[in-house]
Amino acid sequence: QVQLVESGGGLVQAGGSLRLSCAASGRTSSSYAMAWFRRLPGKDGDFVAAISGSGGRTVYAESVKGRVTISRDNAKNTVYLQMNSLKPEDTAVYYCAADALVPTVIAGSYRYWGQGTQVTVSS
Repeated sequence: QVQLVESGGGLVQAGGSLRLSCAASGRTSSSYAMAWFRRLPGKDGDFVAAISGSGGRTVYAESVKGRVTISRDNAKNTVYLQMNSLKPEDTAVYYCAADALVPTVIAGSYRYWGQGTQVTVSS
């Protein structure tokens, strides 16, 4: 099995920045896409961003476009989510997902999921 471990969450003031990391272990391939999803308080999970295996293609939710950047370091088998200009509405548990064939917004396309990391943005 593949294990995904998220880190980098925490408490930040509105307008601040955080960088989330997701380290993968086990059998996985750099050819597969990875993504970030989030679950806002009292709501269902939402897509945030995805990146192709090579890192050449990225996909972002409209709600975060221009404020977040997804990247990956295949040598470290790690994906990152740089989050800038954070807003209170970004408060959520953020989940890393791995091993889709293409970067997609469809959660069911990803085979492996992390346990999540809490991001809280204060006003």
